Amino acid sequence: MKVRKNKLVSLAALGLVGGLALTACGGGAEEGNGGSAGSDNGGAEAGGYAELTGNLAGSGASSMQNAQTAWTESFMGLVGAEGGDLQVTYDPTGSGTGREQFLSGQVKFAGTDAALDEEELAASTEQCNGEQAFNLPVYISPIAVVFNLEGVEALNLSPEVIGGIFAETITNWNDPAIAELNPDATLPDLPIVPVHRSDDSGTTENFTEYLSENAPDAWPHGPIETWPIDGGQSGDGTSGLISAVEGGNGTIGYADASQAGNLGTAAIQVGEEFVPFSSAAAAKSVDVSPREEGRAENDIVVSLDRTTTEEGVYPIVLISYLALCGSYADSAEGEAVKAYASYIISEDGQAVGEQNAGSAPISDELRTEAQAAIDGITVG
Repeated sequence: MKVRKNKLVSLAALGLVGGLALTACGGGAEEGNGGSAGSDNGGAEAGGYAELTGNLAGSGASSMQNAQTAWTESFMGLVGAEGGDLQVTYDPTGSGTGREQFLSGQVKFAGTDAALDEEELAASTEQCNGEQAFNLPVYISPIAVVFNLEGVEALNLSPEVIGGIFAETITNWNDPAIAELNPDATLPDLPIVPVHRSDDSGTTENFTEYLSENAPDAWPHGPIETWPIDGGQSGDGTSGLISAVEGGNGTIGYADASQAGNLGTAAIQVGEEFVPFSSAAAAKSVDVSPREEGRAENDIVVSLDRTTTEEGVYPIVLISYLALCGSYADSAEGEAVKAYASYIISEDGQAVGEQNAGSAPISDELRTEAQAAIDGITVG
């Protein structure tokens, strides 16, 4: 079993309407040189978007696939409008693979639902021109508990019941523990089929960290990135898990809420209330949480308060991070990374993510801190 030792920080087809992303980006192309690195449009630090050329590859968390598709499309549109020729790609390989590819130099940035830990940061200097990599929070989203149960569209679930279901100690849908929380639902006498991620997954780590902090007796396996229970149904990546849940009756899983589709979803017990997922409830979870201690100033990691009982907070949240190098030996690559990262965290970039993936925009305070970290990247 692979267990990441650092405390976690956490957070489908896209259907882009023609011109939506560019419209959301406002006047970036009209302002001539794309703005400065600190502008709302997330322009290149020097020379504008017209100077950006080549290819920029990233990979990682499948949870932010919809957002990354929107970001790359809209950003390349801005670059092309100014005469640049930069191709940006993002492969949703999963958080674990994305970090591995980033640390081996196969990609120049990674998306990850689990921030680079101390060991990974130390190893990053080999690929980062002698400087350490760092994490930036760019995507805040609820993790939905999704299910496919004929005749039932919504459920109330407590952390103890969720833990019992995924630990396979609660095995039937009409179990009294579920029925007590859902007196108005007609629960069938049907086996529960829990579905987990088959790959190393930051979503799994966020989900199991929530369970381990709120229901340690029901979920005794702790926060893990690799599923600890042999057998059972599984899916590769977010899309694979969703497909597995969609493919059966009585199935239940966990996935980034942006890809829940038509599946039933659970409201989660927080204190005395049951809270359905929403971007606002996920953002509130981040607002009540502190920064993780012991990290460098540019390494921005949030220590999510999973046990809060504050009203209106949805507690099963992931924050997906952008893993970037502190230095890039190739000037063109470095400037491209800085421009793309600046665009993602900008107000316009965050609005594109919200419109196309349902994510919660980062706060102005986080944006200011993240931009300072990006500006600190050295190139050449």
